[in-house]
Amino acid sequence: MRNFLLYFWGSIDPVYFACSRLTYIVGPNQKRTLLRARLTKYKGATVILSDGTVVEKNDVLVKIHLHNVKLLKELCNQSNDIKRAVTIYHSVKQAMPSLASYIETHPECGRVKGIIGITNLSKGAEKLGFEKKPLQNVFYRTFKKATLFPINILTGKKTMKPVYLFMSKGNLLMRYGNQNKRIY
Repeated sequence: MRNFLLYFWGSIDPVYFACSRLTYIVGPNQKRTLLRARLTKYKGATVILSDGTVVEKNDVLVKIHLHNVKLLKELCNQSNDIKRAVTIYHSVKQAMPSLASYIETHPECGRVKGIIGITNLSKGAEKLGFEKKPLQNVFYRTFKKATLFPINILTGKKTMKPVYLFMSKGNLLMRYGNQNKRIY
């Protein structure tokens, strides 16, 4: 059943990609990372991040998406939840410098306040520099639970508590940008 769902998802993913205005985040040697992104206008409640960045309605953010089909193919051979979490963590960590480069070179870089994602897979997010914030709107939270349900089935995750992940542009560029490379 899992293989069928993964095959089906892999078949419709190119259509989703084409309709969603996503861009692959490419790393060294033009290899695609686990992240895909697009500019978006934030529509949620005002959020104040730890570095003082205030994200308000209609601010421009880069919305990041995990490439779930690619991720699930990597996780298929792992039976242990801890190994899965470590794989996700390291895959995202490796993609972050490429995301920083994407933003640094984007024509709209000056308008971008930060990055945002929505996920059930938030363990280790703080170590990467993300800040977790709850989804306030009950209807949107229910919608996200429904859309993230297939991922939960395929990964064997039993709880579903989607959260926003935020990171200010300043924090992203400080941690992962070309001018200020750090080793973590």
